[in-house]
Amino acid sequence: MNAPLIDPFARAITYLRVSVTDRCDFRCVYCMSENMTFLPKKELLTLEELDRMCSTFVGLGVQKLRITGGEPLVRRDIMTFFNGMTRHLESGALKELTLTTNGSQLERFADQLYAAGVRRVNISLDTLDEQKFADITRWGRLPQVLRGVDAAQKAGLRVKINAVALKGFNEEELPTITAWCAERDMDLTWIEVMPMGDLGNEDRLGQYWSLKDVRARYADHYTVSDLAERTGGPARYVRLEETGQKIGFITPLSHNFCESCNRVRLTCTGEIYLCLGQEDMADLRSPLRASPTDNGPLEDAIRAAINLKPKGHDFDYSRQKLDGQMPRHMSHTGG
Repeated sequence: MNAPLIDPFARAITYLRVSVTDRCDFRCVYCMSENMTFLPKKELLTLEELDRMCSTFVGLGVQKLRITGGEPLVRRDIMTFFNGMTRHLESGALKELTLTTNGSQLERFADQLYAAGVRRVNISLDTLDEQKFADITRWGRLPQVLRGVDAAQKAGLRVKINAVALKGFNEEELPTITAWCAERDMDLTWIEVMPMGDLGNEDRLGQYWSLKDVRARYADHYTVSDLAERTGGPARYVRLEETGQKIGFITPLSHNFCESCNRVRLTCTGEIYLCLGQEDMADLRSPLRASPTDNGPLEDAIRAAINLKPKGHDFDYSRQKLDGQMPRHMSHTGG
């Protein structure tokens, strides 16, 4: 049972993204609808079940855990889970424990996260304009997030800013955001908006700003050098020679990254999604709860799920329509 997890396309699965809650204290327009109906508590994995689930994946060769949500730090007693994962870092079985956050709770938790073994965090931040931030997040407070950035850096956490590229929203802020990250020695990754969730009044096609254009805008003002560096993730990187900054581009639409995909996603209800842009999933909560003292059935279910992992997704805006549209919200899958 210790054989590594290999999918049908000979890709080793070493990276698990885990949503610990579907709740969030923001309502970002590309992630959630304004009036969300959240899951009843009994459907969520308990913190103890999350520990057992993640520990089973680590035992099967997963070396990186990224904790997501919703907003992971709004889950009650979440540091109990992080502190539990510390043992896998100390044993060497787990190489990295990290999280993606909106930054709203980092002022409170940054020191505790560092003590638990977290060394890097990704903070989602699309604008430095306070009014635009309030508009895009609906409920967000920019000063609170900026204090969180300060707290994270003070605690010793390496911060990367993730910005969703949105046409007509943050195009003009590209120089400002880039300079701000350079001043603070933070890496910056741009992400193309993905066609997920109930669109409501949000026009995904109208929001789509190709990162080919973003890169071209950088080339107008900087010397841009491609980097061979790959983290096993979806980002491709360049360096801005004038600042020494590393800029990442996550391009699921204009250039997909499926050939090197090494990850799967676990929802807060124990569903494993094999691809962010497909509906392929399997239920892991049932075997987990049906056999509370024997991990054999859970391991079997994990392996069976990995054998269903598709070659790639179907996101496509090139024909000016929303091919590959996913009905579930990004917050459900966990980013």
